[in-house]
Amino acid sequence: MRNRFQPRDHFAAGAQYIDGRLVPGTSGSGQDVVDPASGRTIFTYELAGPADVDAAVAAARAAFPGWSGATPGERSDALHRFAAVLAERAEDFAQAESLQCGKPIKLSRGFDVPGTVDNTTFFAGAARHLEGRAAAEYSGDHTSYVRREAIGVIGSIAPWNYPLQMAAWKILPAIAAGNTIVLKPSELTPFTSLLFAEAATAAGLPDGVVNIVNGAGRDAGERLVTHPDVAMTSFTGSTAVGKRVAELATGGVSRLHLELGGKAPFVVFDDADLDAAVHGAVAASLINGGQDCTAATRAYVQRPVYERFVRDVAALMETVRLGDPFDPATDLGPLISHAHRDRVAAFVERARATSRVVTGGEAPGGALADGAYYRPTLLADVAQDSEVVQSEIFGPVLVVLPFDSDDEALRLANDTPYGLAASAWTRDTYRAHRATREIKAGCVWINDHIPIISEMPHGGYKSSGYGKDMSVYSFEEYTQVKHVMFDNTAVARKDWHRTVFGDR
Repeated sequence: MRNRFQPRDHFAAGAQYIDGRLVPGTSGSGQDVVDPASGRTIFTYELAGPADVDAAVAAARAAFPGWSGATPGERSDALHRFAAVLAERAEDFAQAESLQCGKPIKLSRGFDVPGTVDNTTFFAGAARHLEGRAAAEYSGDHTSYVRREAIGVIGSIAPWNYPLQMAAWKILPAIAAGNTIVLKPSELTPFTSLLFAEAATAAGLPDGVVNIVNGAGRDAGERLVTHPDVAMTSFTGSTAVGKRVAELATGGVSRLHLELGGKAPFVVFDDADLDAAVHGAVAASLINGGQDCTAATRAYVQRPVYERFVRDVAALMETVRLGDPFDPATDLGPLISHAHRDRVAAFVERARATSRVVTGGEAPGGALADGAYYRPTLLADVAQDSEVVQSEIFGPVLVVLPFDSDDEALRLANDTPYGLAASAWTRDTYRAHRATREIKAGCVWINDHIPIISEMPHGGYKSSGYGKDMSVYSFEEYTQVKHVMFDNTAVARKDWHRTVFGDR
């Protein structure tokens, strides 16, 4: 089955969404959207330039007083309507996501779209529950309480691997807290962000609350980050680009939230359910073609079960079906582009000299030769200091290393610059609790790897960034905390005035 979604039918008016409507970009530069499964251009649009960013920020700024002044209940009602519109349009979202990304339709239908609807429903409820300390007389003579207030216009930049979910993760907590937003998705994958913004308008959110600019990083992205009317920047992407965003954002003293790269360890102790660990490793390393910053990338396996783990993972990887993303039987689609496929392949080629390629390590031929496909790949007997262990490959490649002691396993798990996600596999509760304490990562799973839920935060340690997406913890990023204090004494001269007036 091929897709029914036709981008030309949806975005003929342009691929920017500013102040409640689709408009063309004004940069003078065209951008092709390429189907990674076939290599064919499926849509061409004009990129946003600095003037488009200025227009989007102006729309968001104009919408801010009304939206931030709405009651939490009013914002909640709007988000509930938003969730309903998303659910009604679920199939369009799934097809558009698979078309632009090459991800299997069963992943879009079963993970990306329902996860986004659930996120929207969650933030519809969370909008009414901004938390703060109880009002009380903490000083004895005053009543204090905390207000959480919206920050203003949020400028967000999202990557190409999960365009729909990243749009939701950026937009929903920001607007639930009363902010307005300008989102710059990857110019490679514009479709579902635009559909998301259209759905917001259809649900009755005011024009200008949600704006989308599809432009290049050097033009649209840098203008958004440095815009004087943008009060906060939220960026998800590589650590290298995140450092550049931080340099630009901090020059203006604006708020900053970074969710960056990952190199997740997958620690298998000798008492683990090995069958569960094998299935978990294959699924968690190959989801979305391995183009996932939380994907299992480094498997550390205790030596007594190491060879069996390597053998069984390789055998299971070889059963994974590559194919047309719109075929419901397809397990693994292409990578985002031929250039990215070649980058992943280059990592594997360089690793051949010092490690064992157990399975994969090549692009398929035949009917898939025109697409950006790469076979599931397992590298064994890898050195801890090697490139494939220390660097983010962002493809369907799992590396496996043995360890002997628990101390060694946890030391190796922490031995990269990253700290976004990790997992440990064991039946021993003491080992499990130790792993959750000592592994430096924003999420540590026990006997699973990958599941996320709207109620729990997502964010990293170390070079994986700081701040949280999802959950009520995300409101820490998107609200200002204000202390309000009332005097209760009604006297002109307070006791503390003696520190200034002495005993007069």
